[in-house]
Amino acid sequence: MVTITLMGQLQTEDGERDFTCEVPGPLSVKQLIQRQGMTLRPVLQLLREKKVLVTVNKKIASEDSLVNDGDAVRLVGHDGMGGTGLGPSSFY
Repeated sequence: MVTITLMGQLQTEDGERDFTCEVPGPLSVKQLIQRQGMTLRPVLQLLREKKVLVTVNKKIASEDSLVNDGDAVRLVGHDGMGGTGLGPSSFY
């Protein structure tokens, strides 16, 4: 089981921030997010725009970093300028 936590200004439309999911084997962070379907789809765009910091087990990671069973992934929203460019309306 992998734990995904949204931090900073990231949250789902329903205000959720914590998710767990089973993984069949090593997956990239990007693949893990894609497997969550519509729930985390907006995160993919934010990753492309470099507006999300990724950590895996408290170590800085990227969308290509591998995730294994038992890992903890944290996605932290930022706008790169120290402002508030990622309000909940930007996420959904």
